[in-house]
Amino acid sequence: MAAEIQKISTDSVQATRRLATALVRSCPGRLILALHGDLGTGKTCFVQGLADGLGIRRPVTSPTFTLIREYAADRPLIHADLYRMNTTRQSLDIGLEEYFEGDHQVVAIEWAERANLLLPDDTIHVYLCAGDDHTRRNLEFHHCPVRIDSL
Repeated sequence: MAAEIQKISTDSVQATRRLATALVRSCPGRLILALHGDLGTGKTCFVQGLADGLGIRRPVTSPTFTLIREYAADRPLIHADLYRMNTTRQSLDIGLEEYFEGDHQVVAIEWAERANLLLPDDTIHVYLCAGDDHTRRNLEFHHCPVRIDSL
């Protein structure tokens, strides 16, 4: 796995989603993504792109109150939102680490810094921040096994 930091900007919601779609299609097998960023920076939009790439057609929304949503597909998507978690213990209590055991699913965790101690070593960390206007997003990928600029 590449250890370098890769940076890319997108200029629209659609471009952010397409990037996530391309990423999930380029990484077969288990994929764990820790999504970091302030409110409104595109974390859920990124997860929607992952769902697109997995062929999931039902609406994907942030599971802020349910904490974890599962989306069935040939390659299932697990979407967690830890915004309401205050401690790693709370993430343990909801069984987050159990989703890391499979070898075929995609796990996307919003506000992942609230569970850093639980995340496997092969987790891809994605940092999202708003750009100069309301549509641009700057994304930074840590430990990504593929070249982001070639997707």
